[in-house]
Amino acid sequence: MKVHSSWRYNSPLCQVVLVSFVCFATVGCFSAVSNLGAGGTQSITLSNITNAILYALFALTGLVAGSFNNIFGPRITLFCGSLGYALYLAALWVYQEKAQDWFLIFSGAVLGACAALLWTAQGCIMLSYPLEAEKGRSFSIFWAIFNSGSLMGGLIALGINLKQGGLDAVKVTTYIAFFAIIMVGVALTWTLLPPSRVVRTDGTLVKVQKSNTVRQEVGALLSTLKKREILLLIPMFFASNFFYPYQGSIAFKSFDSATRSVNGVVKSLGQIVGALILGFLLDKLPMQRRNRGLVGLAVTAVFTTVAYSWGIKYQIPITRATQWPRKINYEDSAFAEPMAIFVLYDIGDAFYQGLAYWIMGAITNDPFELARFAGMYKAVQSAGAAAAFAMDATEVPYINEIGAVFGLMLFSFPFAGMVIWGVRDSNYEVEEQIYVDEAAAENTNTVAVLEGGHQTSPAFDRQSSGSSEKKM
Repeated sequence: MKVHSSWRYNSPLCQVVLVSFVCFATVGCFSAVSNLGAGGTQSITLSNITNAILYALFALTGLVAGSFNNIFGPRITLFCGSLGYALYLAALWVYQEKAQDWFLIFSGAVLGACAALLWTAQGCIMLSYPLEAEKGRSFSIFWAIFNSGSLMGGLIALGINLKQGGLDAVKVTTYIAFFAIIMVGVALTWTLLPPSRVVRTDGTLVKVQKSNTVRQEVGALLSTLKKREILLLIPMFFASNFFYPYQGSIAFKSFDSATRSVNGVVKSLGQIVGALILGFLLDKLPMQRRNRGLVGLAVTAVFTTVAYSWGIKYQIPITRATQWPRKINYEDSAFAEPMAIFVLYDIGDAFYQGLAYWIMGAITNDPFELARFAGMYKAVQSAGAAAAFAMDATEVPYINEIGAVFGLMLFSFPFAGMVIWGVRDSNYEVEEQIYVDEAAAENTNTVAVLEGGHQTSPAFDRQSSGSSEKKM
């Protein structure tokens, strides 16, 4: 087959870039506020309660989010998911002005459900649209653009911070800027194409079948819950966001507001660097796919061990009762060590998250199955985060928290290795591939125009598009 341009509107790369900018604008702004410490509220207790509820709803919704995506399509799923981030930023804004605890907690619950939808659609697009040889690059592109949103948000907050000479809590002007960016992300969801209109560079269609029925999804979801590979990945899923409350809490305790902004910027850069490195390792090393995965696992395990060993050494003399004359400022010499540790944490997090995504993408190429995998990943991941926020809310010693984070990650690696060991070098021989030329021959009319991606035949549209996702 002729190799077609990667930059067509209906190419996997273009669609991954679009969903990356949706997350850049929505999740990126949410992360930027979170990186300020205490979720921007200046109340660790309220932040922990809100986040525990958020991640609990995230986990529950994640179980069925893949089925929602397969019934209604990734565009509608992504749109519904993005709305939760706008509501949550609005609630933070209201809290800043009126101190309405209940609205913030309610918005956290709504965001939990919406975030499950957004991340499931994102995972489906990122994992199933590209060719097998490009899935590492797909993660790198997504993770770099997505974290650029957090980077930009951190720079906005830092600029406001420096101009105003420091702030006790996030200013209203910061929320206005973030809210406007989020609404751009919400609008961008409508630029995405359904998978039935996306054509890979080798001429294969991502998916001909438009959607599943509810009955089909119930049966398929039950099958996914019992799948050996998913069961083995549960420890990795659970540990993947367990670090959030510990790192947020220690940043709030240690750094002043300007320094938390600087730390958020540096952390985002670490995430971008980590994603680019891992994508190269998983796609470009001249060896079989299983061996590339094992190299990625080894690099992730070693890097995690180094980062958290240093973090534990730094943490030992610091307890919740520790009081400093003043919080650390980024101009202080004392900032260098914790900043370096946070950078290592975030490079390692990009490795860890990217490896988890890559493993799922190596199991299958089926968009419906991968949507369920992504939903399951986010469900278990969020259950772990909810447990971690609940633990942090009880003010357990910091050393116990970091020990739990490190221990869970180490525990997950052997199970991830078992899944990688069973990965095929390719799934193309065992999964049906439909070429656009073959689909055209069956329909007599032209389908999914390759060079522009803006036209499909009426016959093909009736076959591949439904009322839940109309043509662009």
